[in-house]
Amino acid sequence: MILDKDKRQIILDTETTGLYANAAENPDRLIEFAGLEMMNRQLTGRNLHLLIHPQREISEEATAVHNITLSQLVDKPIFAQVAQQIFDFIKGAELIIHNAKFDVGFLNAEFARVGLPNVETICEITDTLEMAKNLYHGQKNSLDALCNRLGVDRSKRVFHGALIDCELLSEVYLGMTRGQFSLMADWEDEDENSEINQIVVQHTFQRTGSLKVVLANEDELAAHEAILADLDKTVGGSCIYHADLIDGKSNEPLSEPEPEDDDSDEDELENI
Repeated sequence: MILDKDKRQIILDTETTGLYANAAENPDRLIEFAGLEMMNRQLTGRNLHLLIHPQREISEEATAVHNITLSQLVDKPIFAQVAQQIFDFIKGAELIIHNAKFDVGFLNAEFARVGLPNVETICEITDTLEMAKNLYHGQKNSLDALCNRLGVDRSKRVFHGALIDCELLSEVYLGMTRGQFSLMADWEDEDENSEINQIVVQHTFQRTGSLKVVLANEDELAAHEAILADLDKTVGGSCIYHADLIDGKSNEPLSEPEPEDDDSDEDELENI
């Protein structure tokens, strides 16, 4: 996969008052939005994090998950006041979301109330839950499980929270997609006559066909024999090296190897 360096990706998560964005009566609402911008597989530092007053109560079950109460949102804006800000932030980006149907469903319901189009019409959506199901078929693929599987530190995640979940998801996404990107991707768009390619061509390795053998001199041989003598004393007999000599194995110096067949060079190049 070739990486588009100019493509904006937004790691996105939301928290809500409950599970039902499209309930006929008193539908659940968005109370927290977080988006972290990523480009070229690196977080840019351009983020959007908002707490939002839902104009309704928060279910006890939801508070038990994210630890956000209505009293914490008394002075926060309602969605209509931040809708355009969220819309402009995500427009044109690829959204990276874990269980995207849930978050996109809530965003679409909120956008519809203020006359803005659905998320799918302005963004590409990548669901990391679906990615994980394909990668780790039959295994648990919650965000916590993926953090454990991929070695992502989640020690700061006591409760679910949109911002901390985005930070964890960014690392999980990078971990799951690492194998899709070539280490040579940065070179793909280099001109054939670029300096990099010229260097590669100029430094092509040429094998000479033989190796030079450097023999030990008299001093080095004497030092070697001294070490062997010490080994003989230690084992109370002849060490393996001397035993081999006694058995009649040659102690003649190594001769220069015969030149290798040229076809071996081609075999090695194919294995690079």
